[in-house]
Amino acid sequence: MNRKEALELVKKHLKNKNLVKHSLSVEACMKAMAAKLNKDVEKWGLTGLLHDLDYEITEKDPDLHTVETVKILKELGVEPEILRTIQAHAGKVPCQSEMEWSIFSIDPLTGLIVAATLMHPSKKLKEVDLGFVKRRYKEKSFARGAKREEIEQIKNIGLDLDEFINICLEAMQGIDKELGF
Repeated sequence: MNRKEALELVKKHLKNKNLVKHSLSVEACMKAMAAKLNKDVEKWGLTGLLHDLDYEITEKDPDLHTVETVKILKELGVEPEILRTIQAHAGKVPCQSEMEWSIFSIDPLTGLIVAATLMHPSKKLKEVDLGFVKRRYKEKSFARGAKREEIEQIKNIGLDLDEFINICLEAMQGIDKELGF
């Protein structure tokens, strides 16, 4: 599967534009992490783009999240490593690989970065910096859905939090027009 096909699949299954933007954000961060770790950038990007494919179908029953995605993607011949990583992001299988730990931590971090951007005086992603995100990160009541304990699991692949946030922030800033801020 190539990126064009994956994006068409995302747009077919996700009608909520914010979920599509979230998928694009995770894709950008996964690509940046792959580049940092000298991994397959395209494979990691596809994994990020497709990770929430069944979100709207399963949102009322979170236990089923990723189950439908795996069914759909398996039928399309998507490789097992991508399927397992998608399952890992939702805690359906334990994280083992760098790709699995990355998506597990990236998923909530993208939400925190978006929330921080919306709180920034300019509301412009390009104007948000690491310090601003870190200040919001430390506020326990800010963006509660962005679970800090999941974000911090990036330590399992040897990255510190500041470096990780910066990688993802820069990746998202690189697609700010697609994200709309």
